[in-house]
Amino acid sequence: MKFYSQSFLYDDPWSIVSLAYLLRYPNPYSSHILSCDVISRDITPGGNLLTTRLILKTGSLPRWAPKGMISRAESWVLEESEVDPLGKVMRCTTKNLDHVKVMRVEEHIHIRQLENGQTLQTTEAMFLSGFGWGLTKRIENYGLAKFKANLQRSREGFFIILDLIRQSRRQPMTMGAPSSFLASHRALNGSDANAPAHHELATSRDSTIGNAPEDSPRTIASTSRSSVWGKLKSWLRPG
Repeated sequence: MKFYSQSFLYDDPWSIVSLAYLLRYPNPYSSHILSCDVISRDITPGGNLLTTRLILKTGSLPRWAPKGMISRAESWVLEESEVDPLGKVMRCTTKNLDHVKVMRVEEHIHIRQLENGQTLQTTEAMFLSGFGWGLTKRIENYGLAKFKANLQRSREGFFIILDLIRQSRRQPMTMGAPSSFLASHRALNGSDANAPAHHELATSRDSTIGNAPEDSPRTIASTSRSSVWGKLKSWLRPG
Protein backbone atom coordinates (compact mmCIF):
# COMPACT_ATOMS: atom_id res chain seq x y z
CA MET A 1 0.00 0.00 0.00
CA LYS A 2 1.27 3.45 -0.96
CA PHE A 3 0.30 6.84 0.46
CA TYR A 4 0.76 10.39 -0.80
CA SER A 5 -0.09 13.72 0.81
CA GLN A 6 0.31 17.35 -0.21
CA SER A 7 -0.83 20.75 1.05
CA PHE A 8 -1.46 23.82 -1.10
CA LEU A 9 -2.17 27.39 0.02
CA TYR A 10 -4.33 29.89 -1.91
CA ASP A 11 -4.60 33.62 -1.27
CA ASP A 12 -8.20 33.41 -2.53
CA PRO A 13 -11.08 33.11 -0.05
CA TRP A 14 -12.59 29.70 0.63
CA SER A 15 -15.82 30.50 -1.24
CA ILE A 16 -13.94 30.94 -4.53
CA VAL A 17 -11.62 27.95 -4.13
CA SER A 18 -14.40 25.53 -3.16
CA LEU A 19 -16.59 26.72 -6.04
CA ALA A 20 -13.72 26.35 -8.50
CA TYR A 21 -13.13 22.80 -7.29
CA LEU A 22 -16.75 21.83 -7.94
CA LEU A 23 -16.62 23.47 -11.40
CA ARG A 24 -13.15 22.21 -12.38
CA TYR A 25 -14.47 20.06 -15.27
CA PRO A 26 -14.26 20.67 -18.15
CA ASN A 27 -11.02 22.57 -18.67
CA PRO A 28 -8.24 22.49 -21.31
CA TYR A 29 -6.17 20.09 -19.19
CA SER A 30 -8.92 17.53 -18.55
CA SER A 31 -9.15 15.76 -21.90
CA HIS A 32 -8.95 12.44 -20.01
CA ILE A 33 -12.34 13.20 -18.41
CA LEU A 34 -14.99 11.75 -20.72
CA SER A 35 -18.03 12.62 -18.60
CA CYS A 36 -18.97 14.05 -15.22
CA ASP A 37 -22.55 13.65 -14.02
CA VAL A 38 -24.33 14.57 -10.79
CA ILE A 39 -26.29 11.56 -9.56
CA SER A 40 -27.52 13.04 -6.26
CA ARG A 41 -27.52 16.36 -4.42
CA ASP A 42 -29.00 17.02 -0.99
CA ILE A 43 -29.00 19.59 1.80
CA THR A 44 -28.50 18.33 5.35
CA PRO A 45 -30.57 19.72 8.26
CA GLY A 46 -27.47 21.68 9.25
CA GLY A 47 -27.26 23.35 5.84
CA ASN A 48 -24.39 21.34 4.33
CA LEU A 49 -24.43 20.52 0.62
CA LEU A 50 -23.92 16.82 -0.20
CA THR A 51 -23.12 15.94 -3.81
CA THR A 52 -22.39 12.61 -5.47
CA ARG A 53 -20.95 12.60 -8.98
CA LEU A 54 -20.02 9.83 -11.38
CA ILE A 55 -16.92 10.54 -13.47
CA LEU A 56 -15.69 8.54 -16.45
CA LYS A 57 -11.94 8.77 -17.06
CA THR A 58 -9.66 7.27 -19.66
CA GLY A 59 -6.01 6.35 -19.32
CA SER A 60 -3.25 4.08 -20.56
CA LEU A 61 -1.36 1.09 -19.20
CA PRO A 62 2.43 0.92 -18.84
CA ARG A 63 4.31 -1.14 -21.42
CA TRP A 64 5.20 -3.79 -18.88
CA ALA A 65 1.55 -4.50 -18.02
CA PRO A 66 0.47 -8.07 -18.94
CA LYS A 67 -1.86 -8.37 -21.91
CA GLY A 68 -5.48 -8.49 -20.80
CA MET A 69 -4.68 -6.98 -17.41
CA ILE A 70 -7.81 -4.84 -17.76
CA SER A 71 -10.57 -5.15 -20.33
CA ARG A 72 -10.82 -1.44 -21.22
CA ALA A 73 -8.93 1.81 -20.73
CA GLU A 74 -11.87 3.69 -19.17
CA SER A 75 -12.57 3.76 -15.45
CA TRP A 76 -15.62 4.90 -13.48
CA VAL A 77 -14.86 7.09 -10.48
CA LEU A 78 -17.26 7.97 -7.66
CA GLU A 79 -16.90 11.43 -6.13
CA GLU A 80 -18.66 12.31 -2.87
CA SER A 81 -18.36 15.84 -1.49
CA GLU A 82 -19.69 17.80 1.47
CA VAL A 83 -19.64 21.60 1.60
CA ASP A 84 -20.08 23.30 4.97
CA PRO A 85 -20.72 27.00 4.17
CA LEU A 86 -20.87 28.05 7.83
CA GLY A 87 -17.66 26.35 8.91
CA LYS A 88 -16.07 27.15 5.52
CA VAL A 89 -14.89 23.59 5.02
CA MET A 90 -15.20 21.29 2.02
CA ARG A 91 -14.45 17.56 2.05
CA CYS A 92 -14.31 15.39 -1.03
CA THR A 93 -13.57 11.70 -1.53
CA THR A 94 -13.02 9.99 -4.89
CA LYS A 95 -12.47 6.29 -5.57
CA ASN A 96 -12.48 4.05 -8.62
CA LEU A 97 -15.39 1.63 -8.98
CA ASP A 98 -13.81 -0.79 -11.44
CA HIS A 99 -10.37 -2.38 -11.90
CA VAL A 100 -10.20 -2.50 -8.10
CA LYS A 101 -8.35 -5.83 -8.08
CA VAL A 102 -5.60 -4.35 -10.23
CA MET A 103 -5.44 -1.20 -8.10
CA ARG A 104 -7.76 0.69 -5.81
CA VAL A 105 -7.14 4.44 -5.65
CA GLU A 106 -8.81 6.60 -3.02
CA GLU A 107 -8.26 10.34 -2.79
CA HIS A 108 -9.33 12.67 0.01
CA ILE A 109 -9.50 16.46 -0.45
CA HIS A 110 -9.94 18.85 2.45
CA ILE A 111 -10.38 22.58 1.72
CA ARG A 112 -10.74 25.02 4.61
CA GLN A 113 -10.40 28.72 5.25
CA LEU A 114 -7.65 29.91 7.57
CA GLU A 115 -7.97 32.72 10.09
CA ASN A 116 -5.98 35.10 7.85
CA GLY A 117 -8.46 34.63 4.98
CA GLN A 118 -6.28 32.29 2.93
CA THR A 119 -7.48 28.84 1.90
CA LEU A 120 -5.63 25.60 2.61
CA GLN A 121 -6.16 22.51 0.46
CA THR A 122 -4.87 19.16 1.70
CA THR A 123 -4.74 16.18 -0.65
CA GLU A 124 -4.23 12.61 0.55
CA ALA A 125 -4.22 9.56 -1.70
CA MET A 126 -3.95 5.81 -1.14
CA PHE A 127 -2.92 3.17 -3.69
CA LEU A 128 -3.61 -0.51 -3.03
CA SER A 129 -3.19 -3.39 -5.48
CA GLY A 130 -4.40 -6.95 -5.04
CA PHE A 131 -3.22 -8.17 -8.43
CA GLY A 132 -0.47 -10.46 -7.18
CA TRP A 133 1.77 -12.39 -9.60
CA GLY A 134 4.77 -10.48 -8.25
CA LEU A 135 3.43 -7.20 -9.66
CA THR A 136 1.66 -5.74 -6.62
CA LYS A 137 4.45 -3.39 -5.56
CA ARG A 138 5.22 -2.38 -9.13
CA ILE A 139 1.57 -1.51 -9.81
CA GLU A 140 1.32 0.56 -6.64
CA ASN A 141 4.55 2.41 -7.47
CA TYR A 142 3.23 3.12 -10.96
CA GLY A 143 -0.06 4.44 -9.58
CA LEU A 144 1.75 6.75 -7.17
CA ALA A 145 4.14 8.04 -9.85
CA LYS A 146 1.27 8.62 -12.29
CA PHE A 147 -0.74 10.48 -9.66
CA LYS A 148 2.18 12.78 -8.82
CA ALA A 149 2.93 13.43 -12.50
CA ASN A 150 -0.69 14.38 -13.23
CA LEU A 151 -1.09 16.57 -10.16
CA GLN A 152 0.51 19.69 -11.65
CA ARG A 153 -1.44 19.34 -14.90
CA SER A 154 -4.69 19.02 -12.95
CA ARG A 155 -3.81 22.09 -10.92
CA GLU A 156 -3.13 24.15 -14.04
CA GLY A 157 -6.63 23.35 -15.27
CA PHE A 158 -8.00 24.26 -11.85
CA PHE A 159 -6.18 27.62 -11.98
CA ILE A 160 -7.99 28.47 -15.22
CA ILE A 161 -11.38 27.95 -13.58
CA LEU A 162 -10.18 29.90 -10.54
CA ASP A 163 -9.17 32.84 -12.74
CA LEU A 164 -12.54 32.83 -14.51
CA ILE A 165 -14.39 32.94 -11.20
CA ARG A 166 -12.23 35.87 -10.07
CA GLN A 167 -13.10 37.65 -13.30
CA SER A 168 -16.83 36.94 -12.95
CA ARG A 169 -16.81 38.57 -9.51
CA ARG A 170 -15.43 41.80 -10.95
CA GLN A 171 -17.87 42.12 -13.84
CA PRO A 172 -20.71 40.13 -15.46
CA MET A 173 -19.41 37.38 -17.71
CA THR A 174 -21.37 35.45 -20.33
CA MET A 175 -20.30 31.82 -20.43
CA GLY A 176 -22.59 30.81 -23.30
CA ALA A 177 -20.55 32.04 -26.26
CA PRO A 178 -16.85 31.35 -26.86
CA SER A 179 -16.25 34.97 -27.87
CA SER A 180 -17.51 36.29 -24.52
CA PHE A 181 -15.54 33.63 -22.70
CA LEU A 182 -12.31 34.58 -24.46
CA ALA A 183 -12.90 38.32 -24.10
CA SER A 184 -13.35 37.93 -20.36
CA HIS A 185 -10.15 35.95 -20.05
CA ARG A 186 -8.26 38.41 -22.25
CA ALA A 187 -9.32 41.24 -19.93
CA LEU A 188 -8.14 39.21 -16.97
CA ASN A 189 -4.74 38.51 -18.54
CA GLY A 190 -4.16 42.10 -19.55
CA SER A 191 -5.36 44.03 -16.54
CA ASP A 192 -5.10 41.90 -13.43
CA ALA A 193 -1.53 42.26 -12.25
CA ASN A 194 -2.52 41.74 -8.63
CA ALA A 195 -4.43 38.46 -8.88
CA PRO A 196 -4.28 36.32 -5.73
CA ALA A 197 -1.38 33.91 -5.65
CA HIS A 198 -1.22 30.23 -4.80
CA HIS A 199 1.66 28.40 -3.18
CA GLU A 200 2.52 24.78 -2.61
CA LEU A 201 3.56 24.21 0.98
CA ALA A 202 6.60 22.13 1.81
CA THR A 203 4.52 19.24 3.15
CA SER A 204 4.36 16.91 0.15
CA ARG A 205 5.22 13.33 0.99
CA ASP A 206 4.70 9.80 -0.18
CA SER A 207 5.27 6.64 1.77
CA THR A 208 4.86 2.90 1.84
CA ILE A 209 2.97 1.42 4.76
CA GLY A 210 5.45 0.20 7.35
CA ASN A 211 8.12 2.74 6.36
CA ALA A 212 8.60 6.22 7.79
CA PRO A 213 7.53 8.89 5.27
CA GLU A 214 10.09 11.42 4.13
CA ASP A 215 9.08 15.05 3.77
CA SER A 216 10.35 16.64 0.59
CA PRO A 217 10.01 20.40 0.02
CA ARG A 218 8.66 21.30 -3.38
CA THR A 219 8.03 24.48 -5.29
CA ILE A 220 5.66 24.81 -8.22
CA ALA A 221 5.54 28.04 -10.18
CA SER A 222 2.16 29.63 -10.77
CA THR A 223 0.70 29.10 -14.21
CA SER A 224 1.77 31.93 -16.51
CA ARG A 225 -1.11 33.92 -17.92
CA SER A 226 0.25 33.75 -21.47
CA SER A 227 0.32 29.96 -21.25
CA VAL A 228 -3.25 29.90 -19.94
CA TRP A 229 -4.41 32.17 -22.75
CA GLY A 230 -2.80 29.94 -25.38
CA LYS A 231 -4.42 26.84 -23.91
CA LEU A 232 -7.84 28.49 -23.88
CA LYS A 233 -7.56 29.51 -27.53
CA SER A 234 -6.61 26.02 -28.65
CA TRP A 235 -9.29 24.45 -26.46
CA LEU A 236 -12.19 26.65 -27.54
CA ARG A 237 -11.15 27.07 -31.17
CA PRO A 238 -9.60 23.78 -32.32
CA GLY A 239 -7.85 23.87 -35.65
